[in-house]
Amino acid sequence: MSAATTRSRTPDRLCAEAVDLARGAAEELAAPGVVGEHVALIAEGDRVVTHFFECKDPGYRGWRWAVTVTRASRAKNVTLDETVLLPGSDALLAPEWVPWSERLRPGDLGPGDLLPTDADDLRLEPGYSGEDAPPPNSAVSHEMAELVEAEDADVTDRTVVPARGSIAAVAEELGMRRARVLSRYGLHTAADRWDEGYGAKTPMAQAAPASCVSCGFLVAIGGSLGQAFGICANEFGPADGHLVSLSYGCGGHSEAAVMPKPLRPAPPVLDSMAADEFPLRPAPDTGSVPSADLPAADLGHS
Repeated sequence: MSAATTRSRTPDRLCAEAVDLARGAAEELAAPGVVGEHVALIAEGDRVVTHFFECKDPGYRGWRWAVTVTRASRAKNVTLDETVLLPGSDALLAPEWVPWSERLRPGDLGPGDLLPTDADDLRLEPGYSGEDAPPPNSAVSHEMAELVEAEDADVTDRTVVPARGSIAAVAEELGMRRARVLSRYGLHTAADRWDEGYGAKTPMAQAAPASCVSCGFLVAIGGSLGQAFGICANEFGPADGHLVSLSYGCGGHSEAAVMPKPLRPAPPVLDSMAADEFPLRPAPDTGSVPSADLPAADLGHS
Protein backbone atom coordinates (compact mmCIF):
# COMPACT_ATOMS: atom_id res chain seq x y z
CA MET A 1 0.00 0.00 0.00
CA SER A 2 1.42 3.38 -0.99
CA ALA A 3 1.91 6.23 1.42
CA ALA A 4 -0.70 8.32 -0.43
CA THR A 5 -3.48 5.88 0.39
CA THR A 6 -2.63 5.83 4.08
CA ARG A 7 -2.94 9.59 4.49
CA SER A 8 -6.02 11.24 5.94
CA ARG A 9 -8.94 11.94 3.61
CA THR A 10 -9.80 15.17 5.44
CA PRO A 11 -10.55 17.85 2.80
CA ASP A 12 -7.92 20.52 2.39
CA ARG A 13 -9.13 23.75 3.95
CA LEU A 14 -8.20 26.09 1.12
CA CYS A 15 -9.62 23.75 -1.52
CA ALA A 16 -12.80 23.26 0.47
CA GLU A 17 -13.31 27.02 0.71
CA ALA A 18 -12.93 27.51 -3.07
CA VAL A 19 -16.69 27.15 -3.68
CA ASP A 20 -16.95 30.32 -5.78
CA LEU A 21 -14.09 29.18 -8.00
CA ALA A 22 -15.76 25.82 -8.55
CA ARG A 23 -19.17 27.43 -9.23
CA GLY A 24 -17.69 29.79 -11.79
CA ALA A 25 -16.07 26.88 -13.63
CA ALA A 26 -19.36 24.97 -13.70
CA GLU A 27 -21.35 28.00 -14.90
CA GLU A 28 -18.81 28.61 -17.64
CA LEU A 29 -19.27 25.06 -18.94
CA ALA A 30 -23.04 24.76 -18.46
CA ALA A 31 -25.93 26.75 -19.86
CA PRO A 32 -27.18 29.80 -17.94
CA GLY A 33 -29.32 28.95 -14.93
CA VAL A 34 -28.44 25.24 -14.94
CA VAL A 35 -25.99 25.18 -12.01
CA GLY A 36 -27.85 25.01 -8.70
CA GLU A 37 -26.92 24.96 -5.03
CA HIS A 38 -23.71 23.52 -3.61
CA VAL A 39 -24.68 20.10 -2.23
CA ALA A 40 -21.48 18.35 -1.11
CA LEU A 41 -17.71 18.06 -1.35
CA ILE A 42 -15.31 15.15 -1.00
CA ALA A 43 -11.55 14.81 -0.69
CA GLU A 44 -10.08 12.99 -3.67
CA GLY A 45 -6.55 13.06 -2.21
CA ASP A 46 -4.04 15.37 -0.62
CA ARG A 47 -5.01 18.95 -1.55
CA VAL A 48 -7.57 17.66 -4.09
CA VAL A 49 -11.26 18.38 -3.45
CA THR A 50 -14.33 17.87 -5.63
CA HIS A 51 -17.32 20.19 -5.21
CA PHE A 52 -20.79 19.05 -6.25
CA PHE A 53 -23.52 21.41 -7.47
CA GLU A 54 -27.15 20.65 -8.24
CA CYS A 55 -28.06 20.35 -11.94
CA LYS A 56 -31.34 22.09 -12.82
CA ASP A 57 -31.52 20.84 -16.39
CA PRO A 58 -34.86 18.93 -16.74
CA GLY A 59 -33.18 16.38 -18.98
CA TYR A 60 -30.57 15.52 -16.31
CA ARG A 61 -32.68 14.95 -13.24
CA GLY A 62 -30.57 13.75 -10.32
CA TRP A 63 -27.25 14.66 -11.98
CA ARG A 64 -24.63 16.89 -10.34
CA TRP A 65 -21.92 19.18 -11.61
CA ALA A 66 -18.60 17.95 -10.22
CA VAL A 67 -15.75 20.47 -10.15
CA THR A 68 -12.36 19.29 -8.89
CA VAL A 69 -9.89 21.85 -7.53
CA THR A 70 -6.38 21.41 -6.21
CA ARG A 71 -3.31 23.31 -5.07
CA ALA A 72 0.37 22.61 -5.05
CA SER A 73 2.28 21.76 -1.90
CA ARG A 74 2.88 24.85 0.30
CA ALA A 75 0.96 26.99 -2.23
CA LYS A 76 -2.02 29.16 -1.30
CA ASN A 77 -3.49 29.53 -4.79
CA VAL A 78 -6.22 27.02 -5.62
CA THR A 79 -6.41 26.01 -9.28
CA LEU A 80 -9.06 24.26 -11.35
CA ASP A 81 -8.49 20.61 -12.23
CA GLU A 82 -11.60 19.44 -14.19
CA THR A 83 -15.36 19.97 -14.51
CA VAL A 84 -17.75 17.16 -15.41
CA LEU A 85 -21.43 16.26 -15.10
CA LEU A 86 -21.88 13.08 -13.06
CA PRO A 87 -25.03 11.06 -12.20
CA GLY A 88 -26.20 10.92 -8.62
CA SER A 89 -27.80 8.07 -6.74
CA ASP A 90 -31.27 8.90 -8.09
CA ALA A 91 -30.17 10.14 -11.52
CA LEU A 92 -32.13 9.46 -14.66
CA LEU A 93 -29.84 7.22 -16.70
CA ALA A 94 -30.00 5.83 -20.20
CA PRO A 95 -30.84 2.12 -20.51
CA GLU A 96 -28.00 -0.35 -20.60
CA TRP A 97 -26.35 -0.60 -23.99
CA VAL A 98 -27.46 -3.59 -26.05
CA PRO A 99 -25.50 -4.85 -29.09
CA TRP A 100 -27.07 -4.10 -32.46
CA SER A 101 -27.52 -7.81 -33.17
CA GLU A 102 -29.84 -8.04 -30.14
CA ARG A 103 -31.67 -4.79 -30.90
CA LEU A 104 -32.49 -5.78 -34.46
CA ARG A 105 -36.14 -6.54 -35.11
CA PRO A 106 -37.99 -7.88 -38.16
CA GLY A 107 -38.60 -5.09 -40.63
CA ASP A 108 -35.59 -2.95 -39.56
CA LEU A 109 -33.59 -3.84 -42.66
CA GLY A 110 -33.97 -1.12 -45.28
CA PRO A 111 -32.77 -0.57 -48.84
CA GLY A 112 -28.99 -0.58 -49.04
CA ASP A 113 -28.51 -2.06 -45.55
CA LEU A 114 -26.20 -5.07 -45.07
CA LEU A 115 -26.97 -7.66 -42.40
CA PRO A 116 -23.89 -9.83 -41.74
CA THR A 117 -24.21 -13.32 -40.28
CA ASP A 118 -21.76 -15.02 -37.96
CA ALA A 119 -19.57 -17.78 -39.32
CA ASP A 120 -20.96 -20.11 -36.63
CA ASP A 121 -24.60 -19.00 -36.98
CA LEU A 122 -26.80 -21.80 -35.63
CA ARG A 123 -29.38 -21.17 -38.33
CA LEU A 124 -26.93 -22.15 -41.10
CA GLU A 125 -24.83 -25.16 -41.92
CA PRO A 126 -22.41 -25.97 -44.77
CA GLY A 127 -24.12 -26.65 -48.07
CA TYR A 128 -21.57 -29.39 -48.81
CA SER A 129 -18.57 -30.85 -47.00
CA GLY A 130 -15.19 -32.18 -48.00
CA GLU A 131 -12.96 -29.14 -47.65
CA ASP A 132 -11.94 -27.38 -44.49
CA ALA A 133 -11.69 -23.99 -46.18
CA PRO A 134 -14.87 -22.35 -47.47
CA PRO A 135 -15.20 -21.81 -51.23
CA PRO A 136 -13.84 -18.55 -52.67
CA ASN A 137 -17.29 -17.16 -53.40
CA SER A 138 -18.48 -17.79 -49.84
CA ALA A 139 -19.33 -14.86 -47.60
CA VAL A 140 -16.99 -16.26 -44.93
CA SER A 141 -13.97 -16.85 -47.18
CA HIS A 142 -10.72 -15.00 -46.63
CA GLU A 143 -11.04 -13.14 -49.92
CA MET A 144 -14.51 -11.87 -49.12
CA ALA A 145 -13.48 -10.97 -45.57
CA GLU A 146 -10.71 -8.75 -46.91
CA LEU A 147 -13.21 -7.02 -49.18
CA VAL A 148 -15.58 -6.38 -46.30
CA GLU A 149 -12.82 -4.86 -44.19
CA ALA A 150 -11.84 -2.49 -47.00
CA GLU A 151 -13.55 0.89 -46.92
CA ASP A 152 -16.41 1.37 -49.40
CA ALA A 153 -15.94 -2.16 -50.74
CA ASP A 154 -18.58 -3.49 -53.11
CA VAL A 155 -18.77 -7.22 -52.45
CA THR A 156 -21.45 -7.85 -55.08
CA ASP A 157 -19.34 -7.07 -58.14
CA ARG A 158 -16.52 -9.51 -57.51
CA THR A 159 -16.80 -13.18 -58.41
CA VAL A 160 -13.96 -15.59 -57.66
CA VAL A 161 -13.87 -18.75 -59.76
CA PRO A 162 -13.07 -21.86 -57.69
CA ALA A 163 -10.00 -23.87 -58.62
CA ARG A 164 -10.49 -26.53 -61.26
CA GLY A 165 -10.96 -30.00 -59.82
CA SER A 166 -11.78 -28.82 -56.31
CA ILE A 167 -14.95 -29.78 -54.48
CA ALA A 168 -16.08 -26.17 -54.75
CA ALA A 169 -15.81 -26.41 -58.54
CA VAL A 170 -17.77 -29.68 -58.57
CA ALA A 171 -20.44 -28.16 -56.36
CA GLU A 172 -20.61 -25.18 -58.71
CA GLU A 173 -21.12 -27.48 -61.66
CA LEU A 174 -23.84 -29.47 -59.91
CA GLY A 175 -25.75 -26.35 -59.02
CA MET A 176 -24.87 -26.30 -55.33
CA ARG A 177 -23.61 -22.73 -55.37
CA ARG A 178 -24.64 -21.86 -51.82
CA ALA A 179 -21.81 -22.26 -49.35
CA ARG A 180 -24.27 -22.52 -46.45
CA VAL A 181 -27.87 -23.65 -46.22
CA LEU A 182 -30.49 -23.64 -43.49
CA SER A 183 -29.78 -26.00 -40.63
CA ARG A 184 -32.45 -28.01 -38.83
CA TYR A 185 -32.43 -25.38 -36.10
CA GLY A 186 -32.90 -22.64 -38.70
CA LEU A 187 -35.81 -24.51 -40.27
CA HIS A 188 -37.53 -25.03 -36.91
CA THR A 189 -37.14 -21.40 -35.81
CA ALA A 190 -38.44 -20.15 -39.17
CA ALA A 191 -41.41 -22.53 -39.03
CA ASP A 192 -42.27 -21.44 -35.48
CA ARG A 193 -42.05 -17.78 -36.47
CA TRP A 194 -44.28 -18.21 -39.52
CA ASP A 195 -46.77 -20.32 -37.58
CA GLU A 196 -47.21 -17.51 -35.05
CA GLY A 197 -48.29 -15.11 -37.79
CA TYR A 198 -50.34 -17.42 -40.01
CA GLY A 199 -50.97 -20.59 -38.04
CA ALA A 200 -53.77 -22.56 -36.47
CA LYS A 201 -53.72 -20.60 -33.20
CA THR A 202 -54.46 -17.22 -34.75
CA PRO A 203 -57.95 -15.72 -34.26
CA MET A 204 -58.55 -15.77 -38.03
CA ALA A 205 -57.85 -19.49 -38.24
CA GLN A 206 -60.01 -20.24 -35.19
CA ALA A 207 -63.03 -18.63 -36.87
CA ALA A 208 -62.37 -20.03 -40.36
CA PRO A 209 -64.80 -22.56 -41.84
CA ALA A 210 -61.94 -24.75 -43.16
CA SER A 211 -58.14 -24.91 -43.25
CA CYS A 212 -55.79 -23.96 -46.07
CA VAL A 213 -54.87 -27.56 -46.81
CA SER A 214 -58.17 -27.93 -48.70
CA CYS A 215 -58.27 -24.46 -50.23
CA GLY A 216 -57.93 -24.02 -53.97
CA PHE A 217 -56.02 -20.74 -53.55
CA LEU A 218 -53.09 -22.47 -51.81
CA VAL A 219 -49.88 -22.61 -53.86
CA ALA A 220 -47.72 -25.57 -52.85
CA ILE A 221 -44.00 -25.15 -52.18
CA GLY A 222 -41.19 -27.69 -52.37
CA GLY A 223 -38.75 -28.94 -49.80
CA SER A 224 -39.40 -30.08 -46.28
CA LEU A 225 -41.31 -26.89 -45.46
CA GLY A 226 -43.84 -27.78 -48.14
CA GLN A 227 -45.22 -30.44 -45.81
CA ALA A 228 -46.48 -27.75 -43.44
CA PHE A 229 -46.66 -24.48 -45.38
CA GLY A 230 -47.86 -22.98 -48.63
CA ILE A 231 -48.45 -19.59 -50.22
CA CYS A 232 -51.87 -17.93 -50.25
CA ALA A 233 -52.98 -16.66 -53.69
CA ASN A 234 -56.37 -15.22 -52.73
CA GLU A 235 -56.21 -11.49 -53.42
CA PHE A 236 -59.15 -10.87 -51.07
CA GLY A 237 -57.70 -12.93 -48.22
CA PRO A 238 -55.75 -11.48 -45.26
CA ALA A 239 -52.65 -13.58 -46.10
CA ASP A 240 -52.39 -12.93 -49.85
CA GLY A 241 -48.78 -13.50 -50.94
CA HIS A 242 -47.71 -14.74 -47.49
CA LEU A 243 -46.42 -18.11 -46.41
CA VAL A 244 -49.23 -19.73 -44.43
CA SER A 245 -49.49 -22.89 -42.41
CA LEU A 246 -51.60 -25.65 -43.88
CA SER A 247 -53.67 -25.50 -40.69
CA TYR A 248 -54.35 -21.79 -41.17
CA GLY A 249 -57.66 -20.64 -42.58
CA CYS A 250 -59.83 -17.62 -43.31
CA GLY A 251 -63.25 -16.72 -44.61
CA GLY A 252 -61.92 -16.61 -48.15
CA HIS A 253 -61.64 -20.40 -48.42
CA SER A 254 -62.43 -21.55 -51.94
CA GLU A 255 -65.04 -24.05 -50.72
CA ALA A 256 -66.35 -22.13 -47.72
CA ALA A 257 -69.51 -20.80 -49.38
CA VAL A 258 -70.06 -21.71 -53.01
CA MET A 259 -72.67 -19.31 -54.41
CA PRO A 260 -75.50 -21.05 -56.28
CA LYS A 261 -76.25 -20.01 -59.83
CA PRO A 262 -79.17 -17.56 -60.06
CA LEU A 263 -82.47 -19.05 -61.24
CA ARG A 264 -83.70 -17.92 -64.65
CA PRO A 265 -87.46 -17.45 -65.11
CA ALA A 266 -89.17 -19.56 -67.80
CA PRO A 267 -89.52 -17.78 -71.12
CA PRO A 268 -93.08 -16.54 -71.84
CA VAL A 269 -95.25 -18.68 -74.17
CA LEU A 270 -97.07 -16.65 -76.81
CA ASP A 271 -99.43 -18.29 -79.33
CA SER A 272 -99.49 -15.96 -82.31
CA MET A 273 -101.25 -18.38 -84.66
CA ALA A 274 -104.63 -18.84 -82.88
CA ALA A 275 -107.26 -16.30 -81.78
CA ASP A 276 -108.27 -15.92 -78.15
CA GLU A 277 -112.04 -16.08 -77.49
CA PHE A 278 -113.49 -13.25 -75.43
CA PRO A 279 -117.25 -13.94 -74.62
CA LEU A 280 -119.59 -10.95 -74.49
CA ARG A 281 -121.83 -12.56 -71.86
CA PRO A 282 -120.85 -14.57 -68.83
CA ALA A 283 -121.58 -18.23 -68.87
CA PRO A 284 -124.90 -19.22 -67.31
CA ASP A 285 -123.28 -21.37 -64.68
CA THR A 286 -120.85 -18.70 -63.48
CA GLY A 287 -121.33 -15.88 -61.04
CA SER A 288 -123.08 -15.54 -57.70
CA VAL A 289 -126.45 -14.36 -59.07
CA PRO A 290 -128.81 -16.98 -60.63
CA SER A 291 -129.41 -16.58 -64.35
CA ALA A 292 -133.22 -16.59 -63.88
CA ASP A 293 -133.12 -13.22 -62.10
CA LEU A 294 -131.12 -11.50 -64.86
CA PRO A 295 -133.02 -9.37 -67.40
CA ALA A 296 -133.36 -10.79 -70.85
CA ALA A 297 -132.54 -7.52 -72.60
CA ASP A 298 -129.87 -7.64 -75.23
CA LEU A 299 -126.72 -5.70 -74.81
CA GLY A 300 -126.50 -2.52 -76.79
CA HIS A 301 -128.59 0.61 -77.31
CA SER A 302 -132.31 0.53 -76.49
